[in-house]
Amino acid sequence: MNLSRRTLLTSAAATPLLTGAGVALGAAEAAGAPARLRGALDHGLAKLRTVAPGITSFPEITRFEKWTYVADGGWVGGFWPGTLWLAHLDSGDARFRALAEAANDRLAPRRLDPRDHDLGFLFSPSWVTAYRLTGATKWRDGAIDAATTLIQRWNAAGKFLRAWGRLGTPGDAGRVIVDTMMNLDLLAFATEQTGDPRFLDIAIAHARTTRTHFLRADGSTPHVFDFDPDTGAPIGPGTVQGYSPTSCWSRGQAWGIYGFTTMYRRTGLREFRDTARRMADYALSVLTPDHVPVWDYRSPLGANDVKDSSAGAIMACGLLDLARATGTDRYRDRALEILDGLVTTCLTTRSTRAEAVLARGTRNRPSEDGVEISLPYGDYYLFEAILRVLKPAEVSKAIGL
Repeated sequence: MNLSRRTLLTSAAATPLLTGAGVALGAAEAAGAPARLRGALDHGLAKLRTVAPGITSFPEITRFEKWTYVADGGWVGGFWPGTLWLAHLDSGDARFRALAEAANDRLAPRRLDPRDHDLGFLFSPSWVTAYRLTGATKWRDGAIDAATTLIQRWNAAGKFLRAWGRLGTPGDAGRVIVDTMMNLDLLAFATEQTGDPRFLDIAIAHARTTRTHFLRADGSTPHVFDFDPDTGAPIGPGTVQGYSPTSCWSRGQAWGIYGFTTMYRRTGLREFRDTARRMADYALSVLTPDHVPVWDYRSPLGANDVKDSSAGAIMACGLLDLARATGTDRYRDRALEILDGLVTTCLTTRSTRAEAVLARGTRNRPSEDGVEISLPYGDYYLFEAILRVLKPAEVSKAIGL
């Protein structure tokens, strides 16, 4: 009998996980049961122990369940060392630290390259985390270099960080994307370490621009908003990753929930906390009963469209943080439901071929580039979310909670 890859991965992942003692965990257990989450993390550690020693580049996406790579890190390069740092944090295994440091070193040239906005994605999970865990000043200084590079992309007229396109080129010169909310914490780190307020001032201004122009009345957001790069005047919403300019790409919504909550923690500005709540409330109101987001919440196929497990992992992290920021247990409860959905239906538990931990990711549905695959940020945020539950004190040190 021939089974589709999607059917195989989904049915395999749905098989109950086993604890270290070999006891099956049934679906009737409470969402977020520690033993179930521990089993998922142990599955991830086992995959990394097998796969990581042979990786000398940056995983970008899986093809036929094997990692393919981007040599200079692309925009995803920080998630591989970040996952290794979290694996070291959880296990204490010195091999993970050595591999993480080597991967960090391979990112070094990117800290001085202002070609796009992705410096936070590149250097927060990797170099900032390394500094927080080891105290080695080379990681701190390199992260500050990256923050200094990032603010070269500041558009003072529009009060935004340009997302795409090399500086001095006209293409995408006024384009802002919701993803950039995740790059702002690198700027907060730079102000914290240097005392120079310009980094955080730019982060605050960009977040306010995003809040003003992206947030709809119902709490949903588009992927893209364009401005006139010369005057800063708003032009209007658009999309690359989402279904349409009026839809709501689930991973972008998750970036916003996480990013605005982080900005609230760094600044104490309630407008950012309130924005995160509105975005979270919308996403939770349209989440399917299996608690795993579809790739776009307004897809015409609705609950029957393909999933994006990475959006779920990112949102779980953001909701756990938002629960702390607001004192609202509901956000933690819903985060645990999402994690339960991920670890019971999206893990690669029965595939000996799979090199990643989390299946059922979607990179770019409109272009049909990466559907029902694994993604390095899916694995990274799954690790982070589980550690936020199981080892909150330890992960707080790593990511600066």
